[in-house]
Amino acid sequence: MRAPIGHFDHARPAPDCLDELTRPVADAVRDWRGSVPADEIVYVDTDPRWADTDVFVEHYGRELLQRSANCVVVAGKRGGDTTLAACVVLSTARVDVNGAVRRRLGARKASFAAMDTATGETGMEYGGITPLGLPGAWPLLVDPAVVDLPYVLVGSGRRRGKLLVPGKAFAELPGAVVLEGLGVPLA
Repeated sequence: MRAPIGHFDHARPAPDCLDELTRPVADAVRDWRGSVPADEIVYVDTDPRWADTDVFVEHYGRELLQRSANCVVVAGKRGGDTTLAACVVLSTARVDVNGAVRRRLGARKASFAAMDTATGETGMEYGGITPLGLPGAWPLLVDPAVVDLPYVLVGSGRRRGKLLVPGKAFAELPGAVVLEGLGVPLA
């Protein structure tokens, strides 16, 4: 199969390669209930040495820079309570943690979650965290620019491999809120 975006040697419908995904991501694909059919979610095999964005786009297509998104885990704190959430913004933007995220979570303070917290709570590898398969109780904040794209490249739960997901599917994930102002363009 040919990938809908990028230049990848190996692309397959995600339901056909569940063994390549971490357990929470595989479970999310297996139990998929969105308006986008699960077989439109595509798994592409990639070399983990090229996982960082700048190197990745050199190998798999410069146009992917405008069509890829990062999923980051944040922690909002108010009093003694901490709320974990995930944020999805285009790779050409940064997450407005201290503005949009803090306000949406009703937190006094918000910051990126520690790596051990992010990986331990998601069951995913650092650098491969994806919005598919996140803990069900978490808010998932998604920038509208992500939802507006026909396909978006995101992590697969591991540093090896990526998922190509129709943008509109992100708005249908459990806990998803499309939030204006979440992504701030990089200077």
